[in-house]
Amino acid sequence: MNSVVFGASGGIGRAVVEHLLTRASTVIAVSRSGADIPGATSLAADFTDETEIAAAAAKIGETTTPDLVIVASGLLSGPDGLEPEKSYRHQSMDAFQRVFAINTFAPALVAKHMFPLMPRKERAVFAALSARVGSISDNRMGGWHAYRASKAALNMLIRNFAIEQARRNPNFIVVGLHPGTVDTGLSKPFQSGVPDTQLFTPSHSAGQMLDVLESLTPDHSGQVFDYAGEPIAP
Repeated sequence: MNSVVFGASGGIGRAVVEHLLTRASTVIAVSRSGADIPGATSLAADFTDETEIAAAAAKIGETTTPDLVIVASGLLSGPDGLEPEKSYRHQSMDAFQRVFAINTFAPALVAKHMFPLMPRKERAVFAALSARVGSISDNRMGGWHAYRASKAALNMLIRNFAIEQARRNPNFIVVGLHPGTVDTGLSKPFQSGVPDTQLFTPSHSAGQMLDVLESLTPDHSGQVFDYAGEPIAP
């Protein structure tokens, strides 16, 4: 299996790469920094810049036909004051643009440039990290407007891509993955009250999600699954 991971320098992304190195024949790790991960081929690309995504894809296509592409990037908050909104009063254009750029637009553009490199007949998987809070039917708390909306939009794109890719390759699978609450910088400010049994290490979450991906068939394409393989309602 030839795998490509976008967002490889993050907590979950790096753990995904490390797990894949024990399962895949080749692993290409793409991140903004081009972080060196022993055993993987590292590439640098800014996921908010389509030109850089296209250049990375062209480089990958020179040597590899990826069977598995995972987009493991995500943005919820930042040290510069970016925080999940508790009310509509806290919404801002800047927050919407930044959160959507990473959570929605980047995976979409990665798909645009990676799909043509992937198999046209054999099994192929494209997965992007989503979130349970992106489920409209499961939303009972409100708030977190930009983050929820960005993940809901991503889930729609996943469904769109699944329909389109099935016409190109009946064995193509496009899914979203909910990693659970993982002990990373993204979730660190929001871990209060999360039981230890529900706070996962990046390695545990990565292993669970890869197990889920290995179990999927084309009939599952277009859906979002959690780390335990349970489907998340739209």
